[in-house]
This record gives sequence, C-alpha cells and structure tokens, in this order.
Amino acid sequence: MLPATSHTPSDRELIDRVLKQDPQAFRLVIRQSERMVAQVVHKMVDDEEDRRDMAQEIYLKVYRKLGSFRFESKLTTWICQLAYSSCIDYLRKKKIRPVVSGLSGRENEYGESNTPGIDIATADPGPDEQLARKQMTGRLKDGIAALPPVYRTVITLFHNEEMSYAEIMEITGLPAGTIKSYLARARKTLRENLFPNQLKKE
Repeated sequence: MLPATSHTPSDRELIDRVLKQDPQAFRLVIRQSERMVAQVVHKMVDDEEDRRDMAQEIYLKVYRKLGSFRFESKLTTWICQLAYSSCIDYLRKKKIRPVVSGLSGRENEYGESNTPGIDIATADPGPDEQLARKQMTGRLKDGIAALPPVYRTVITLFHNEEMSYAEIMEITGLPAGTIKSYLARARKTLRENLFPNQLKKE
C-alpha cells in the first residue's frame, strides 16, 4: 500500500509498487496520466464507445509493459506515447488518414505560418464581450474537431497541455520541423474558418 502521507512517489517507486501487485499504486499511475491520455484519445478518436475501449486498451498495455519502462522519460510521457501509437493503429485499422496533406497555409523555413495566431482573450470583458467569447470558443472547438486527427493532437498538446516541441516529439515520434509545420497549418486553417472576412481584407 502507498503510505498515507503527502509524499508523492517517484516514477521508480510507483513502478516498483505496481510490479509488486499493489493495486493502489496502479490507480495512482492512472490518476496522474488520465487527463493527458484523454486529451490524446478524444482528439484522435471520434466515436465515443471507441474512445472508452481505447482508454481501457491503453492502460492494459501500460500494465503489461510497465516492467520494460527504461526511465529515459517521465512515466506520463511514456504513457502518452503508448496512447498516441494506439490511436494511430486504430486510425489505420479504420482506414482513417491521421494527416490530410495539402491543408491551406504556407510556412516559412522554420515551419511558422505568416498568419497571426488566434487570441480571443481580453481583459475584464463586459456582457457583450463575454457572449462573443463564448460563441468564439464554441466555434474554435468545432474548428479543432474538424482538423485531421494528428493536427488536433499536436495543437492540443502544445496549447492545452503546454508541452514543448521536445515533449511532443517524444510522444509522437515526429520531427520538430513537422510539428511546427502541423501547428502552423492547423492555426491557419482555424483562422481561415473563424475569420474569413478579416483574411479577405488582408
């Protein structure tokens, strides 16, 4: 059993306890990683029932493979790697293309779009601004949902989870340049869908 103190076990302690058949330790592994796993699964798998099955499958893989964890990254990052690769396998079996090539958007040599980013936050919004922000947030969520699965995942890990390029590289196995390119294309596509009139003026 894990000690009833405020001490947070290290990855090594936690894995050691799981391998000694401590169910409470594995529950903690799930609790520490389930939000990030859910982000990956929800962005890559559209069907709600498949999402639940996928989450169960991912944690079964985690349990089976935990003994082979080499401590070369954080445990949560390794679990996200398993989640991502499992979702890619799912998409391939369903014959869904993880990435759609040719999305509009031109990047410079660093993979950055010339189109400014999307920022809908302002300080101390009034009632009208609050309503407009709520509507924009809904449109933004719909826009992200319409992106190809891998684009959705990369933009979510970067913006929602505030992961670095290095961390996203570790999870997805994609080169940094590809990640930057996907982010730029996703942002530009979202901006074109959210602000079509503004872009025409530009």
